[in-house]
Amino acid sequence: MNKEEVIMSEKVIPSKYIPDKGSYVENIDGKEYLISNDAMYTFYRRSKGEFSPFFLAIRDEKRLLGCRCKSCGIVRVPPFLTHCPDCNFSPTELIEVGQTGALISTPPITYFATSLFQDMAPYGRGRVVFDGADTAISINLYTTTGILRPGILKKGTRVKLVFRDKRIGEMTDIFCVPEGELTKEQVEKRGLQESDINWESPVEPGLPDATDADIEHFKELFDEIVAIVDEMNRNDRAKKDILGWRRKILVKTKGGEFSIIIDDGNIQAVPERVDLPDFVMVSEDPKTLLDGLAYRGAITDSVIDGRLWISKNKEFNSIFKLDRMARSVARSKKKRSNL
Repeated sequence: MNKEEVIMSEKVIPSKYIPDKGSYVENIDGKEYLISNDAMYTFYRRSKGEFSPFFLAIRDEKRLLGCRCKSCGIVRVPPFLTHCPDCNFSPTELIEVGQTGALISTPPITYFATSLFQDMAPYGRGRVVFDGADTAISINLYTTTGILRPGILKKGTRVKLVFRDKRIGEMTDIFCVPEGELTKEQVEKRGLQESDINWESPVEPGLPDATDADIEHFKELFDEIVAIVDEMNRNDRAKKDILGWRRKILVKTKGGEFSIIIDDGNIQAVPERVDLPDFVMVSEDPKTLLDGLAYRGAITDSVIDGRLWISKNKEFNSIFKLDRMARSVARSKKKRSNL
């Protein structure tokens, strides 16, 4: 990696967040208002200042630095002090600390992030004391087992530092995963990168053997799911929720399997097992998904509480879109009933 300059193809503001030039009419309380898209430019440069060695070590050398007081020996991470306030401002020195550590508290999990952090969610945000350090650093936390849920990370959990493959000198260049999800070699490796970890093949939760009653139950509910999905596909508001989104989803339940295909504003449920799915859903009872699609409960809640498992953490955004479609259909029905 070039130690002088790192230029990435991504823009400071992703193109998907930049609206088209133009205007439209919005009806509010029976009155029409003309709305125009506009912009205010506020780009700026900022220096990392005396923090630069810390971020350069992450970006260029895959090392984690702290500062050690030359008098009392306390090691602070990140190295935010050049002089120790506990030792009459004795100078500190930069040292490298370990890349494994422990959480000092159970981290909160962010499922619904703002647009700036949407691509990172769901993620935990916790404070980790790395080996060789005396203070904790706040850092993002993930799991390799699919969706991040409460209970996976808690106070005392041992974690491993992981470096992004593409690093620009930001705190988001690093994150942690539980040590218990990695091999011994991965835990011991210095400078472990995200590409060194298998994110594509998490262990699926097992399903009990299906009885004849389970298979019949699945067939009945699948017909209902098809009907609801067809209704979504006829609803302009719901179709807009998945505009530009393409996903092939394999759904596994106790009584059988089916697929959901999202294709740029269109959605369908098919009985066939889709080839090369983008991710997998697993739920013992297909009613869990049916209730979410029918707006009788949120699919996102089912994921969070463990009734529905998905194979990729980043696909929580797809689950959120399915919830939005269900809500759009429900709102359209309510609007028609009020006419």
